[in-house]
Amino acid sequence: MRTGITRAEFLRLSAGTALLAMSPFSLGADVEPHPLRRRAIPSSGEQLPVIGVGTYRGFDISHDASEAWADCRKVLEALFAAGGSVIDSSPMYGQAEEVIGGLLNELKAHEHAFVATKVWTQGRQGGVKQMQHSMRLLQRQRIDLMQVHNLVDWKEHLTTLRQWKEEGRIRYLGVTHYTSSAYGELEKVLRAEKLDFLQINYALNDRDAEARILPLAQERGVAVLVNRPFGGGNLLRNLLQQPLPEWAADYDCSSWPQLLLKFCLSHPAVTCVIPGTGNPRHMLDNLQAGRGREADEALRKRLTDLL
Repeated sequence: MRTGITRAEFLRLSAGTALLAMSPFSLGADVEPHPLRRRAIPSSGEQLPVIGVGTYRGFDISHDASEAWADCRKVLEALFAAGGSVIDSSPMYGQAEEVIGGLLNELKAHEHAFVATKVWTQGRQGGVKQMQHSMRLLQRQRIDLMQVHNLVDWKEHLTTLRQWKEEGRIRYLGVTHYTSSAYGELEKVLRAEKLDFLQINYALNDRDAEARILPLAQERGVAVLVNRPFGGGNLLRNLLQQPLPEWAADYDCSSWPQLLLKFCLSHPAVTCVIPGTGNPRHMLDNLQAGRGREADEALRKRLTDLL
C-alpha cells in the first residue's frame, strides 16, 4: 500500500486547492479540498474534470418539490466545490433541463458548468426547434456539448450541429447511445464523421465497448463520456451486499461506487464518467473517485475477478 505522494502530485494538488479556495462554493466538512483529476478533450486540449453528474431521473422534479430541489442544488454545489463542471441532460429526461437552468441561475454558476444536452427527434426543423427549447430551459445562449441522442436521425442533426458550432451556438458536438446493440452503427459513425464526443455505456459488468468502440474513439481523437457506470444499478446493488475489500484503501476508495467509477476511468479512452444522481451524499461519494491513486491493471483484474 502506498503511504505518500510524489512531489509532482503534491504540486498539482496544492495548485488545485488554491483554485478551490477561490471558489464561491463552500466545500463543507464532507468534501476533500483536493481537486478532481482532469483529462484533455482530444479535439481541443481543454481539460475536463473526470467526474460529472447525469440528470436522468434525479433532476426530473417539479419546482414545488422543495426538498428534492434543495437536494439537486446541493448536488451541483458539491460538484462545483470539488472543481467539477460536467452536467449531462436530455429533452427525454422530463423536467431535468429546466431544473438545471433554474439551479444554475439560482447559484449564479453558469460559468462553472460544462453543460451537455442532446437532440432527440426526427428531421432538421424538429431538431432545431428542440435544441432552441433546450437552450431556453437551460437558460444558456451557448451549449458546451450538444449530442445526437441514441443516434436518432444522426446524419440530419450532425449537419445542423456543425453549422451551430461554426456559429458559436455550441462548443462541441457528439453522439450517444446506452446499449451495446448499437455498437455496430456507432462504429460506422465514428469512422465516417468527425466528432468531439462519444457518450456510451460502460461498466464492470458491461464491457463490450472495450473490444472496438473505446479503442476506435481513442484512435479518432474523440472524448468519451461514460453513462451507466454502475451497470444500470444491478451491479452496484449486488456489490453493496458484500463487504468492501481491504485492498480498496490502496486506491483511496472507501466505497463500492468509487471502485466502480475508478474502473471506468482506468481505461485510457475515457474522459469523464457521469453517474446520475439527485442525492447529495451520493454525489460526494462519487466525487472521491476522481481523486487519489489512479486505477491500474491490478485493480482491473481484482474487480473483474469478482465477477
